[in-house]
Amino acid sequence: MAKAILRTAGDRAFLHFQGKIVPVLIGRRGLSLDKTEGDLRTPVGELPLRRVLYRADRTSRPVCTAELSVEPLAANDGWCDDPTHSDYNRAVALPHPASCENLWRDDHVYDLCIVLGWNDAPVKSGDGSAIFLHLPPASGYTEGCVALEEKDLRAFLEAGLSHITIEKPS
Repeated sequence: MAKAILRTAGDRAFLHFQGKIVPVLIGRRGLSLDKTEGDLRTPVGELPLRRVLYRADRTSRPVCTAELSVEPLAANDGWCDDPTHSDYNRAVALPHPASCENLWRDDHVYDLCIVLGWNDAPVKSGDGSAIFLHLPPASGYTEGCVALEEKDLRAFLEAGLSHITIEKPS
């Protein structure tokens, strides 16, 4: 099983894969061994890669050597982040009656992203939703995801990886 490892060093985080070490952004409040919805922390653990999403109107289809589906986003794509709703931590069509993350954004954060297997087998209400590998936001941190530059995210996809291990700080 090919995987990448995310390690922290002080207040910085790095993704190690295929002999590369690339800087990444993580949640504003660091890492968490006990992830909860809205805590601004990136979960520690072994997270499988689920699928790849991209904005076909803004970027080219990524090359992905792992056995993942690669799907273009649509303007009505969202992700439910409402722990009280039955669609919690699932892809949904917008508009939706519950609180949802809009995946078709004005910024470029989700122009290319990988859905990570966090709190999805089974989904537990309140344990965190929409954990992705995506492009860096202007803020310099994420709300719990892992962000890396597009060239590095594309190299990650071409590496044929199946998991990312997010290690707790030592």
